[in-house]
Amino acid sequence: MEEDKKILITGSNGQLGRELSRILGDAALCTTHEELDLADGDAVERFLRRHNFDYIVNCAAYTAVDRAEEEKLECGRANIDAIENLAKFADELGYRILHISTDYVFDGNSCRPYTEGDKPAPLSVYGSTKRRGETALLGLAPESMIIRTGWLYSAHGHNFVKTILEHGKSKQGLKVVCDQIGTPTYAADLAAFIADKVLHGFWKPGIFHYSNEGVASWYDFAVAILEEAGIGTAVKPIPTSEYPTTAVRPQYAVLDKSRIKATYNIEIPHWRASLRRCLAQITPSNR
Repeated sequence: MEEDKKILITGSNGQLGRELSRILGDAALCTTHEELDLADGDAVERFLRRHNFDYIVNCAAYTAVDRAEEEKLECGRANIDAIENLAKFADELGYRILHISTDYVFDGNSCRPYTEGDKPAPLSVYGSTKRRGETALLGLAPESMIIRTGWLYSAHGHNFVKTILEHGKSKQGLKVVCDQIGTPTYAADLAAFIADKVLHGFWKPGIFHYSNEGVASWYDFAVAILEEAGIGTAVKPIPTSEYPTTAVRPQYAVLDKSRIKATYNIEIPHWRASLRRCLAQITPSNR
């Protein structure tokens, strides 16, 4: 590990932030919202001028997709204002930013995986603010890198894997949406890629897509989680219409990863193999 690199991780208590903190160790300074409110421009400026970073990895975001439809101001502060503050001062000070975005910038009407060149058309407040954050970042700090991902999970925190494991033990059967398609992404895989880039990889600005390989519906994902965990609870597939939510989700959110694989010459694990690795990190007492 190259100890001369100094990295700031924002949103370090989230799934991806925790994995990055674990991998980067002493090379990273980790902050949470409570420690640094990124929407407070004065606080961000003071903080960035007080330290000397090579890279900022921004994992902080407002991600409560349904609640965002009501809490538009709070969502905008976290997903737009915060990015503008980071970009403005980081560009001035020469800090490079790697920002995490989402598949929710697309409307899900495609019949093929989305490339970085496809036109965003978000359906929700969350997706719209994340897209505006992307635009603000590249406008103010064009040397930044943006990684769009989706269906993120890990052994820590609240996520779909933990929810299915919990309900799988306590219910006679589960009903899970089968007509929303995407790719589960293990946070540890994405964190390993990011850590390599900020420590000793070459830097390529712009937008990239990263998820695990393969395609699944939420129903497929739930079935695989229970099978791999050895839980025999039955799962019934249902359409989105039987599970209404406040925010509209893209029904097809598969990301094309050709650009990131060709640029960085990487292989990405299949989502089911990564799911096994994640479940091995979750002790039976935490399931």
